[in-house]
Amino acid sequence: CIISKKGTESFPALNLLVPVLPLQLSNTAILHQIRRDQVTDTCRANSMSSRKRRVLTPNDLKHLVVDEDHEMIYCYVPKVACTNWKRVMMVLTGRGKYSDPMEIPANEAHISSNLKTLNQYSIPEINHRLKNYMKFLFVREPFERLVSAYRNKFTQKYNTSFHKRYGTKIVRRQRKNATQEALQKGDDVKFEEFVAYLIDPHTQREEPFNEHWQTVYSLCHPCHIHYDLIGKYETLEEDSNYVLQLAGVGNYLKFPTYAKSTRTTDEMTTEFFQNISSLHQTQLYEVYKLDFLMFNYSVPSYLKLE
Repeated sequence: CIISKKGTESFPALNLLVPVLPLQLSNTAILHQIRRDQVTDTCRANSMSSRKRRVLTPNDLKHLVVDEDHEMIYCYVPKVACTNWKRVMMVLTGRGKYSDPMEIPANEAHISSNLKTLNQYSIPEINHRLKNYMKFLFVREPFERLVSAYRNKFTQKYNTSFHKRYGTKIVRRQRKNATQEALQKGDDVKFEEFVAYLIDPHTQREEPFNEHWQTVYSLCHPCHIHYDLIGKYETLEEDSNYVLQLAGVGNYLKFPTYAKSTRTTDEMTTEFFQNISSLHQTQLYEVYKLDFLMFNYSVPSYLKLE
C-alpha cells in the first residue's frame, strides 16, 4: 500500500517511494500532497470562525462508499463523474460479477443497495476503516458543478420528480404572478430563480440542500476526514487511473472515458451567470466559498462581486 496507514497528513511513505517510482508518479504523489495541504490549511483557517467542531455521526457518512476487498473508501459528489465512479466501485466490489464498468446501466449504479456505504457499519468498524483504508473523493469547479446540476435537474423534461419536489417550491417562492400550471408542474425554473432559492436563508433553515447542489464540504466532511487523494474533474482521467493504480487494479481496470458534447463547460457557466445580479453572485459565492478555497479554485473572472 503506497498510502501510509496512519492517514494522510504526514504521508511518511512518500520519501521512501520516490526513488522507486517513475518520475510521473512521484510528481502525481506530490500534487496530491499539495491538494491535501490546501484542504488542511483551509480547515485550519476557518475553524477559528466556525462554532465548536462537531463530531460526525453515521448519518454524515451516507456518501462514503466502501470497498472491503481493496480497502478503499470513495466519497461520491453528484455531478463530478459519480455515476462512472459508482460503476467502477461496483466492478471492484462485485467479486467478478461485473468486468466492464460501462456495461452497468447508469440507473443501476445509483441503486443504494448495490454499494455499501460507511454509515452501515458500527462505530468501531467505521473508525477502523477511516483510519486504515485509502480514502478519496473527486471535486469540480463549484459553479460549473452548480450549472451542471441545474441543467440536468431543471431543464430536462424527464426529471419530473425534481420539478415536483423542488421546481414547484422555487416557483412559488421566487416568481411573482406565477401561472397555475407553473405552480403545479415546476418544470420551467429559470437559473436566476434557482440562485435566488439557494441564497434564501429560509431554504437552508428549512432542510439541507439536495445532494446535487450541496457543497462538497458538507457532503464529504474533508475537515473531519483526511482524504488520501483528491481528484479533480478537470484532470479526471489521470487522477482516476492513479487511484486505481494505487489500489493495485490499474493493470486490468481503467476509468471509463467518454466525450460527451453536452458537458457543462466554463463558457456555458459564464453565460448562465450573465443575468445574475452582482449582489446575488456575491451571496452565492459565500455559500460555496469553502469549496472554492479548499480545492484551490480561483474566483471566476465572470463574477462581479460586491
